[in-house]
Amino acid sequence: MSEDTPRPLPLAGYRILSAEQYGAGPYGTMFLAQLGAEVIKVESAEGDTARAVGPHFLRARESLFFQSFNLNKRSITLDLKTAAGQEVFHKLVSRSHAVANNQRGDLPAKLGLTYDALKAVNPAIVCAHLSAYGRGNSREKWPGYDYLMQAEAGFLSLTGEPDGPPSRFGLSIVDFMTGTMMSIGLLAALLAAKDTGVGRDVDVDLLSAALHQTSYPAMWYLNEGDVVTRTPRSSHPSVTPSQLYRTADGWIFVMAQLPKFWTVLVDRIGRPELAQDPRFATPAERTANRDVLTQVLDSILTAYPTAHWLAALQGHMPVAPVYGLDEALDNPYLAETGMVDEVPHADRAALRVLANPIRIDGQRLPNRAAPLLGQDTDSVLAEAGYDPDEIAALRRDGVV
Repeated sequence: MSEDTPRPLPLAGYRILSAEQYGAGPYGTMFLAQLGAEVIKVESAEGDTARAVGPHFLRARESLFFQSFNLNKRSITLDLKTAAGQEVFHKLVSRSHAVANNQRGDLPAKLGLTYDALKAVNPAIVCAHLSAYGRGNSREKWPGYDYLMQAEAGFLSLTGEPDGPPSRFGLSIVDFMTGTMMSIGLLAALLAAKDTGVGRDVDVDLLSAALHQTSYPAMWYLNEGDVVTRTPRSSHPSVTPSQLYRTADGWIFVMAQLPKFWTVLVDRIGRPELAQDPRFATPAERTANRDVLTQVLDSILTAYPTAHWLAALQGHMPVAPVYGLDEALDNPYLAETGMVDEVPHADRAALRVLANPIRIDGQRLPNRAAPLLGQDTDSVLAEAGYDPDEIAALRRDGVV
């Protein structure tokens, strides 16, 4: 291979079947598809429920929401609840490397998606399971969603102003983190299966993932009994200044996480004498006097608009504007980094999508539009050895 010939993507040659729906599981497997794996969505005749999530649609039951989580995949329809459907599924499993799902915790066993159910078909198959509360416990039959996990894992109690109600993240961050964790576990198991020829089950659940994200506040509580609570202005629990401040036309987030950045801040806003103020002389004093320091910095920063302070501080210390979603996505920096991509779709010649944040060999990963429901059923079955008459019979019987 010459230096000018692009190398295959890292997961090229791997085939992953995914009985997935909505957000968490599809988000994780989309990373695998973008990294080169052939990810085949196994959908019911009604399709992934995400296809019907509004308010914006490319066509009936083909939503922009669905495009968010299913780029680069193929789609087949298959009724896993029938014996004929299981027979087709086993034939696909025999030529695949992994099976993923994000079904309710009690359903993988019922739908034949576990390693125990599939090892006779393919001993090396890796079976990755993502559910709300896990499998094999008292909650395995419970339905669950991201916002519930944010509530139970303590996220809401840490988010928002101290005198306001508990608040959730603006996005379904637990779904996205759990999907990513599922893919990490799946990839690790694939490496082992490649070496040993033996697959296994990999499990991750939303609540465990959410709790894991409590990270250092969890360590503080588990070992010192220190309960972190909400702080004003979205400030860091132990570092000051590291929070929101007012400007003449909005807000700015300033993070003097290291002592040197405090010096940079006061110098570049034209108030070097603040470094000598005994109330702010040390990190501990700044945190103890956070409310006073907030008033002082607000009085300075409100003299000019956000753009003025960004020009003075960006590149010298950690600082960022507080953008609305429209401003965030219209940021010219995204064009420089290639974070917004365009892919052709049957209903829109240039469908704008987000690029994957991972780069390989310095390049963004390639994208293609998410599949229409069942658009690959015939081709996937033909590749598995079914002839046109057999495919027609399966379709006639409602199996596909």
